[in-house]
Amino acid sequence: MSKVCICVAWPYSNGPIHLGHLAGSLLPPDIFSRYNRLIGNEVLMVGGSDQHGTPITVSAEKHNMTPEEYADKYHEINKKAIEDMGIEFSLFNKTHCPTHFEVVQKIFLDLKDKGYIYPKETNQYYCPKCQRFLPDRYVEGVCPKCGAEKTRSDQCDSCGTTFEPGDLLEPYCTLCGTAPEIRPTEHFFLKLSAFTDRLKEYVADKDYWRANVKTFTKNWLDEGIHDRAITRDMSWGVPIPVEGWEDKVIYVWFEADIGYLSASVEHSRMIGKPDDWERFWKDPEVKSYYFIGKDNIPFHSIIWPSILMGIGGVNLPYDIPANEYLMLSGGKLSKSRGGAIDVPSVLENFDADLVRYYLSVNMPDTHDSDFSWEDFQTKVNNELVAALGNYYHRCLSFTKKNFGAIPEADPSDDAKAVAAEIARTMEEYNECLSHCDFKKGIKAVMELARYGNRYFDSVKPWALVKEDKDRCGQVLNTNLMLVKALAVMAWPFMPRSSERIWGFLGYDGSIEKAGLDEALRPVKAGQELRESVPVYKKVEIKHEEEEEPAEEPKKKEKKKQEQPQKEAAPAGPFADFRRMDIRVGTIVSVEDHPDAEKLYILKIDVGEEQPRQIVTNLKTVYSRDQMLNRRLLVIANLKPAKFRGVKSDGMLMALDDEDLGGTAIKLLKPSADVPNGTRIDCGLECSSSRIEVKHCEAVDIRVGKLTNGHILGGNVPEDCPDICALVYDGDVRVPMGDGKGCYITVDDGDFIDGARVR
Repeated sequence: MSKVCICVAWPYSNGPIHLGHLAGSLLPPDIFSRYNRLIGNEVLMVGGSDQHGTPITVSAEKHNMTPEEYADKYHEINKKAIEDMGIEFSLFNKTHCPTHFEVVQKIFLDLKDKGYIYPKETNQYYCPKCQRFLPDRYVEGVCPKCGAEKTRSDQCDSCGTTFEPGDLLEPYCTLCGTAPEIRPTEHFFLKLSAFTDRLKEYVADKDYWRANVKTFTKNWLDEGIHDRAITRDMSWGVPIPVEGWEDKVIYVWFEADIGYLSASVEHSRMIGKPDDWERFWKDPEVKSYYFIGKDNIPFHSIIWPSILMGIGGVNLPYDIPANEYLMLSGGKLSKSRGGAIDVPSVLENFDADLVRYYLSVNMPDTHDSDFSWEDFQTKVNNELVAALGNYYHRCLSFTKKNFGAIPEADPSDDAKAVAAEIARTMEEYNECLSHCDFKKGIKAVMELARYGNRYFDSVKPWALVKEDKDRCGQVLNTNLMLVKALAVMAWPFMPRSSERIWGFLGYDGSIEKAGLDEALRPVKAGQELRESVPVYKKVEIKHEEEEEPAEEPKKKEKKKQEQPQKEAAPAGPFADFRRMDIRVGTIVSVEDHPDAEKLYILKIDVGEEQPRQIVTNLKTVYSRDQMLNRRLLVIANLKPAKFRGVKSDGMLMALDDEDLGGTAIKLLKPSADVPNGTRIDCGLECSSSRIEVKHCEAVDIRVGKLTNGHILGGNVPEDCPDICALVYDGDVRVPMGDGKGCYITVDDGDFIDGARVR
């Protein structure tokens, strides 16, 4: 067993944490911690709320609160949000606490005694109108290197350049807008220049660091390391333990990193072992990992190692897996800039494991990634629910229904082939997670789930149980072996749902206690299965329609008279179906979506002057050649929507039998060579008014195979094809078609009678 020290970037407690914090620096260390615990390593994971610095004072002033009141408020809010997300710290601490003050001041004095900290007169921004020195976050301007506007005076978020007072172009006071002056003031400096040679030696063998970390660090070293002020003219922060410096504090960029060490000390004291932190900080065999965002790279690859070198006797960072930014509409998610999607609000609407899955597959590990609710819905519904969740449920529910317990193992080579695939996936999984490549790790898990679905379909247990129940039990045992392996490997990413699957399999205790190797072991024949339910549910993102501005009553009435009246919703039998304008179309163009790897942009001829543009997520189901020139059905009166910035004007109709335990997704097609634009209305009078997705979901259409003139109990005409879609209205159903001899069907293949059309 090895020991691993995991240090997590400290979010400012100046507002609720957002999805950018999760994707960048909070979820990755939790995945890594869980993986290490799963393989039997001992983990210390520390972090907490950064409660000092000007972001806190700026926000506190705006809300008429003291900095401490404001910081403690959001510390508690964020601590709960982190716990609700299933993220487990050894200690989630805060920097405004006695132990942190004690450790910071001790290190300050130690470095000062060694000559690494010294006083020096320096220039500082001063606002003549506010009559005060301005800390970094109270001054903004234009970055002199990349030209980014609204850049703070300490560092540019766009290019990573750090500044000294006077470097910023066109600076202004964020409190009053006045251009600040540069005035002299005395501060303590950290003598970074003294560590240049040791830093170069330290980073020389870090070939395993991510490219962004190596690039940022190399740029700093190439440009030359300069001494930096570590105190500020303000009252909120860690007091300077030197007489005569009571009007200044140790600044946040120096003391926040020391929080990793102070939190470790605090944790040791809390568990009654005051020196326990030394096992993780002084043992040279322990590897320490620092999970941060890319804007914090130089503070962890240059400044923090310099501090550690200065005090001596402690481990330097082994790896700094810094993530890029999670972007929202092209801009960085940020609390202070606005536009953030805060975690407490997200968790009011979505299960934590759904959010964890999406951020894992969309993690900004080596480049910025874009967040959108449309993409969230697509990945959750079409990947997590359709692949992993569907496989879990169909295996567990079918086995429980027909056997009650785990059946006997399969002695054939088929089971050995499945075990070999699990072992191959495990090898890839270990390689990814041990090197902090979490995006590829979760993709390996999902590929195994898809493999499981294909295996389930190939052995057809729904047919086998009628023909050879013993053999059916054997193949189900093999499927449950896959289910167990998936639950174990998915645990670091989605712990709560994985534990539920573990329980459905009949296991007591936790996955963590069982360990990763349990994924390679057979399931226990005869073990009672527990009643299972789907652990993942599809999500629907609802978009609020914009309200029109209020108008005077007379103008509003006149406008109402001038506008054509909306077509009334159809009434009578098949009212839901009659809302839809369904047309036959032909795909004339297939292009990849520029910003979504699993989406197609289609141009479809539906009998209009110009082809319809529709975005579809069927890229993983149909190849480009299979789509081009394909005949299909389009819901033509659906309200347009945008998917990752591309407009989609309509929706395709497809069979989806996952609710019945199948996995088929098949596009519907006309049975006859009718013109593009032909309306599929079953001979009824259908509407052309714009509708929403919810109206489509209310329609009950199912596909089945013709047997003796019947499909699912419904009489059909003689010319109806062997496979046909029927529209249901209670006990009444009609074959879906144009009412003139063209019916709707799908390509023959394995699917379950009664599969729904969506």
